[in-house]
Amino acid sequence: MFDNIRGDLKAHGGDWAAQGFWALLIYRFGRWRYRVRPAPLRKCLSLVYRLLFKLVQIVTGIELPCEVEIGRNFIIDHFGGIVISGYAKFGDNCRIRNGVVVGLQRVDDPGAPTVGDNVDIGTGAKLLGHIRIGNNVLIGANAVVITNVPDGSIAVGVPAVIKPRRT
Repeated sequence: MFDNIRGDLKAHGGDWAAQGFWALLIYRFGRWRYRVRPAPLRKCLSLVYRLLFKLVQIVTGIELPCEVEIGRNFIIDHFGGIVISGYAKFGDNCRIRNGVVVGLQRVDDPGAPTVGDNVDIGTGAKLLGHIRIGNNVLIGANAVVITNVPDGSIAVGVPAVIKPRRT
């Protein structure tokens, strides 16, 4: 847990006041508590996690449940209006900004996006449904992505149009 927290702090430029770092700190604590034994202690820590999760959600506007799978160097660049489904998965070196939603397309289909490595998600983007976002992808601001995005691409527009990324 502490190695991940140090990595998160480094990814946020060493800024303890970064609200994205706060959300990741509580996220890492939530993941860690699953491994705590005995069960009564884990239940107490779960209560602490739920209170801290709600506090961070209210203060920062970031909803990052501990069920999400996140790789290393995950950066929440700007805070506010960020909602991530517990079913989502992120690779290493991903960056998201304010107003981003990564979640379900339909309530009856609990599949959320799987995001690859080195993905940059622009302000206000929506990634919805059981889709795969490849490695080295840029998602444009306010894009609504509801289809798979191959490696090395850019997704822009509503609904998103997939274009090859220029080097």
